[in-house]
Amino acid sequence: MIRRLGTTDAVLIVMGGILGSGIFLNPALVVGYLHAPALATIAWIAGGIIALLGAALFAELAARRPENGGFYAYLRDAFHPSIAFIYGWTLLLVAQSGGMAAGAVTFAIYVVPALHLPIGTGVLGAIIIAAFTLVNCFGVRQGAFTQHLFMLLNVAMILVVAVCAVLAHGHVATTAAPTLAPLTNGQLLAASGLALVAVLFAYDGWHTSSFINAELKDPARTLPRAITLGVVLVVGLYLLANWAFLHGLGAAALAHSQTPASDLAALALGPLGAGIVTALVAIATMSTLSQQILVSPRVYYQMAEDRTFFRFLGYVHPRTHVPIFAILAQGVTAATVALSGSYNQILNYVESVDFVFFGLAAIALFIFRKRDGDRPVSFRVPLHPWSTGLFLVIAWGIVADVALGSPRDTVVGLGIMLLGLPVYWVFASGRRKGAA
Repeated sequence: MIRRLGTTDAVLIVMGGILGSGIFLNPALVVGYLHAPALATIAWIAGGIIALLGAALFAELAARRPENGGFYAYLRDAFHPSIAFIYGWTLLLVAQSGGMAAGAVTFAIYVVPALHLPIGTGVLGAIIIAAFTLVNCFGVRQGAFTQHLFMLLNVAMILVVAVCAVLAHGHVATTAAPTLAPLTNGQLLAASGLALVAVLFAYDGWHTSSFINAELKDPARTLPRAITLGVVLVVGLYLLANWAFLHGLGAAALAHSQTPASDLAALALGPLGAGIVTALVAIATMSTLSQQILVSPRVYYQMAEDRTFFRFLGYVHPRTHVPIFAILAQGVTAATVALSGSYNQILNYVESVDFVFFGLAAIALFIFRKRDGDRPVSFRVPLHPWSTGLFLVIAWGIVADVALGSPRDTVVGLGIMLLGLPVYWVFASGRRKGAA
């Protein structure tokens, strides 16, 4: 593979990995759980702080280990190749495929009713995943250009939503929705965990930019800068979007909305404007999907290079310089997830697995700091070890909270993750026999 991507590409890829379906659906989930706009805003601020802690952590990991594979390589070098394999395995079967499926299903949720399409949301989601998979098979520059285009449209749509909120505020329709009853202390505690999961799903994705180290110019400097700047910009945009939905629709109407952006546009611009905004928002939700198809196959490529996964996934096309079989494997798996699960199920699968490995990333930084000693690096986590330790506690606390709130989904996600261990030993045994 060729180092074709610079700092601007990396910043846009970081932002594209986060911006997407979550911000156009999850504000309704969050206020629906918490029943109060102030609490919903606090949840989005808390999620932004957690995202910034994670961004700082991954920025230093990228500075210390700019090798191919990113997060996969951090886990391999800090712990054992088996841990890295389990991460790549769950990335393919749950985490990235689930995130891609969620983005595609969000697109379908907006488009199917608007156009009265005679197909299910899962089917349309699978078709969209297939289209983006094909684009990325033509090369990293083509895939990056497509991702940048959708990411910038995503930013534009958040700004449009904010303008609609100003125009719609005070409209009589905001009082028509049922009111939200206050929660008891026990209900609020349980609801806070569910709301935070929804928020963090929307913020998730800052770490995926590390997968493209092999195609970044000077990754030890480029990636830390991109991660920190990209996450800061996204936090600002998300807080703006949450304010817009609450301000324009009101908490009760937002909580009962299936398509908040469309409903807000209908209040501000009328039916025609709502139709246009619905179409553009649906297209904008493709940003994360495009980014994930761009970056995640690079992990399976590295696993194949390490000879711990199917060797054909390491094949790089001589003309396009991309791992086309790894890209196709990711697309097929994500399309299958889109056809098999609902949005909420996908969300729980992804978060229960992702934050297990985020906690391991925090431990990896402690290990690398001890191994590296005083070796200079281009970025260091502020307030380490306290900030890193806090992120570790939060990450595994979220796993526990999802397990309590959605035990079945958590068992499925973690079960698929643990299934990767015997699969790893099969590949490792084959590698040892080949070496002998």
